[in-house]
Amino acid sequence: MTGPDALTSLEAVTDLNRSPRADGAADAITDAAITAAEAAARAAGVRIREISALDELDEVVRLYDRIWRRDENPPLTTELLRAFAKAGNYVVGAYAGPELVGASVGFFAAPAHAAVHSHIAGVAPAGRGRRVGFALKVHQRAWALLRGTSLIVWTFDPLVRRNAYFNVGKLGAEPVEYLPNFYGAMRDEVNGGDDSDRLLVHWELAAPAVVAACTGQAPSVTLRSPADAALAIGDGGRPQAGPARGPQVLVAVPPDVESLRATDPELAKEWRVAVRDTLSGLLAGGGRITGFDREAGYVVDRGGAS
Repeated sequence: MTGPDALTSLEAVTDLNRSPRADGAADAITDAAITAAEAAARAAGVRIREISALDELDEVVRLYDRIWRRDENPPLTTELLRAFAKAGNYVVGAYAGPELVGASVGFFAAPAHAAVHSHIAGVAPAGRGRRVGFALKVHQRAWALLRGTSLIVWTFDPLVRRNAYFNVGKLGAEPVEYLPNFYGAMRDEVNGGDDSDRLLVHWELAAPAVVAACTGQAPSVTLRSPADAALAIGDGGRPQAGPARGPQVLVAVPPDVESLRATDPELAKEWRVAVRDTLSGLLAGGGRITGFDREAGYVVDRGGAS
């Protein structure tokens, strides 16, 4: 894989154009977003660009197949990717030299171009640990801003700790809704046939915390003391419910739910139900997820609750 040192020239490493946005406006935030995207791609040692040729789209499908390893119902087909690209949606690859090491796909959401729904992103084993996923996300933000869009939304599995930290703790996306079994059972090596609960997040592209996050300054998390653990890791790694009385409560997730699905599917399901009941209940009661701590889990602000 090409390393960051190979991309130290002044040559652009993204396809983002610094010309005015599609609506004709000149925007300092957008210009800074392009600079951040260039820096992120360079740090990851990749070049990021839109793709539309059939052979390149086939390569994206094969990449996703290698990541999710589904026996049926692939994440995306070449035909659908071709249609997305032709309609002006976000279909992008990250390349280390000639090798595709990551890809991201999104589409515009109603009302007309008000938001981009980021549907799927994946990074090959050769690109993991190199911040390729971060570079793709920062590129997507700049791409959306160039098109006059101020919001990106997406979903993620709330039990996968590294994804929760990446989306909430690193990018500063705000979870706004808990979606039980959103896609139905997903029978692949990542989801293991478990219910596909998801958290829907909003990423306000011009918010100060997001602007900072895209330059590598992760949002800070303030843990109050004491803070009730509405859900903790108990004996035997089982979920343990606790009180949720104070203005801030914590909701834990297992260390590695993907491995747990393979080794102890019943315990994985127990965690699924516990996190579902706890988080959805807190959000329905007016709670707001304000961060994710690697050890404590989700940080939920209940406002003036006592």
